[in-house]
Amino acid sequence: MNVGPGHPSGGGGKNRRRRGRRPSNRSGQPGGRDRQHSGIFTAPMDHSYRAALGGDKSRGRGRGFGPSYSPAEPEPLPKSDDATSRIFAFVDDLFFQAKIQETARKLNVKVEFVKTDKDLGERMQQNGEEKPSLIIFDLNNTNAKPLTLIPKLKTKLKKGTSIIGFLSHVQGDLKQKAHEVGCDMVLPRSAFSQNLPQLLRRHGAPGEEAQPQ
Repeated sequence: MNVGPGHPSGGGGKNRRRRGRRPSNRSGQPGGRDRQHSGIFTAPMDHSYRAALGGDKSRGRGRGFGPSYSPAEPEPLPKSDDATSRIFAFVDDLFFQAKIQETARKLNVKVEFVKTDKDLGERMQQNGEEKPSLIIFDLNNTNAKPLTLIPKLKTKLKKGTSIIGFLSHVQGDLKQKAHEVGCDMVLPRSAFSQNLPQLLRRHGAPGEEAQPQ
């Protein structure tokens, strides 16, 4: 007798209502099954997206100087054994000395390394007083005193000679000072390295008048 009346509202009814709530509550919990499934499917897509984005970022990191945007290698100049030096470099960093020498060799361009303004003057006399087309400064070469020497050279050589300096990309103050004393172009080391072939080819060609940047 008690079983019949209590059946609709008894324990069985409550159990059915609880069973009805559990799926919705479980799916609505922050750490529920749906969120876990979402993580499983989005992780590979996020990974591939980051990889693609990373590729784009690496290509655009130094737009104009990055690996994918580096200028094409210029054609070497006609070889001439008696060519005079039109490019001089105040560079004592062995890595950059080797890089400049190797690049110049490939392009048939003659580059001479000098240490002082007196050194440069003697080399210019040997060249018949022909003005250099390009002078390169490692702006961290303290032995050459670039911030003191650059304005002297600009006064002496006028507009016929371009002066280019390179430094670390974090040396903003030094870059500004170099521009103020007359440096035509100041480049980060990476940009200087990647544009070195074009610079040497352009300024090393005999009879071509370089235009200061």
